[in-house]
Amino acid sequence: MLQSFVFMSTIEATIRNTKTKGDISSLRIKGSIPAIIYGGSEKNQKISLGKKNIKNLIEKKNFLSNIISLSIDGKSESVLPKEIVWDPITDEPIHIDFLRIVKGATVVLEIPVKFINNDKSLGLKRGGVLNIVRRKVELKCPAANIPTELVVDLDNLDIGASIKISSINLPENVFPVIQGRDFVVATIAAPTIIKEPEKPAEETTEEGAEVAAEEGAEVAAEDAEGEEKAAEGEKKEAGKEGEKKEDKKGSAKKK
Repeated sequence: MLQSFVFMSTIEATIRNTKTKGDISSLRIKGSIPAIIYGGSEKNQKISLGKKNIKNLIEKKNFLSNIISLSIDGKSESVLPKEIVWDPITDEPIHIDFLRIVKGATVVLEIPVKFINNDKSLGLKRGGVLNIVRRKVELKCPAANIPTELVVDLDNLDIGASIKISSINLPENVFPVIQGRDFVVATIAAPTIIKEPEKPAEETTEEGAEVAAEEGAEVAAEDAEGEEKAAEGEKKEAGKEGEKKEDKKGSAKKK
């Protein structure tokens, strides 16, 4: 099992001195997004970001688990995006909270799980189903060693395989928040309908001929049985007719 590590993106930011809602609205109209940096021993810092630049980063995978380098008036600041506020009508980002990353700091965040080599899994080839129990795993990480994703290799895994957190190699000093149990991340479950291997053409043809012969014999037997029953029915009817004629003759003689 492998894992990928964080790649730091850099984006320009500007210190903002907005004091009213009107100031913030004006900032957004001009194409900027207000944001704030908090954490560490320094004071909270109000900044603004170019909407286009930050949207490009947000649209990338795992934005909330990537450290970003903000260039604020020439000074570099490492931060971790913690929350995005969205406009309920336009669905555009209107505010972002950043956590300041300081040396030696530890952060808790959810890291997505990625599955690879699905086509090489024995169980999936046999019709099994990948049952994903956790698409993200909450980890406690040093700020300098945050994985962007946990990669699970499905190569050669068969039906019944259970992938637990202990089978994923985590970076140094990175631990799952859930402690005390080896929780399951995913399993390869048996299919609802088991696929049987296809039979060779010769066997299928011979088997079809045997089935056809058996069905023909059954039909012939049913036809013969039907004819016998019909003959018996006719005999019974003939007997009844004879009895009726005799009764009539007897009645005529008495008269």
